Amino acid sequence: MAAVDDLQFEEFGDAATALAANPDGSAISIEDAGETPKHQPGPPRGAGREEDDELLGNDDSDKTEVFDRIKGSLLPIPGKNFVRLYIRSNPDLYGPFWICATLVFAIAISGNLSNFLIHLGEKTYHYVPEFRKVSIAATVIYSYAWLVPLALWGFLLWRNSKVMNIVSYSFLEIVCVYGYSLFIYIPTAILWIIPQKAVRWILVLIALGISGSVLAMTFWPAVREDNRRIALATVVTIVLLHMLLSVGCLAYFFDAPEMDHLPTATATPNQTMAAAKSS
Repeated sequence: MAAVDDLQFEEFGDAATALAANPDGSAISIEDAGETPKHQPGPPRGAGREEDDELLGNDDSDKTEVFDRIKGSLLPIPGKNFVRLYIRSNPDLYGPFWICATLVFAIAISGNLSNFLIHLGEKTYHYVPEFRKVSIAATVIYSYAWLVPLALWGFLLWRNSKVMNIVSYSFLEIVCVYGYSLFIYIPTAILWIIPQKAVRWILVLIALGISGSVLAMTFWPAVREDNRRIALATVVTIVLLHMLLSVGCLAYFFDAPEMDHLPTATATPNQTMAAAKSS
């Protein structure tokens, strides 16, 4: 018994000596190898937010990707897929969210300034800021940037179940493409302040051609293996909805007739007496 105690004392002394020589060393677990600890160590501080940082663009490298995607949406390469070239299964919500927010204020503010400049100098016109345009623009832009991708994502899933070799995109990838395709409308909305309808429509055609080509070249590979009529109808629908958004924003926020500033015709007493005598 004494020999056993001496042996245990020697083992304890060796372990204490080893621990003193290497203070950073970790102790050996006495649990069974096949048993899973109930309380496992948590992730390092901040590691749990890595995925959120990628989506929200809280890293400098992610912001660099955002700028690259913006440039890619402004300069589409013929025959290149925007998702494969820039998204690469790493979609973000940072860019699309702020692009939509900036576009909302650009349309609302430019629409107010355009109305002010058109009627500047008219004595009967009194400028009143139309704050409701901000809420209307936000509803239209964010509904388009989220509901249309949701419908398209559901349609592609449905067609993928019918035709197995159809390219499939995730919902976030589609939202990302739509969000970046709207960036061209920010400078376009600012230039819509120019009170010339011809200039405005030329700007619409340029913006629609650039952003529409981004959408067409991205989603055509996803449906080209489908039935030819369905594939063409899908791409045409995507472009038509995009055209409806741009033309609708121009027509409502910039070309809408303003009737509040028109003078009201009131008859003066002298005019009334003159009309009575002439009759």
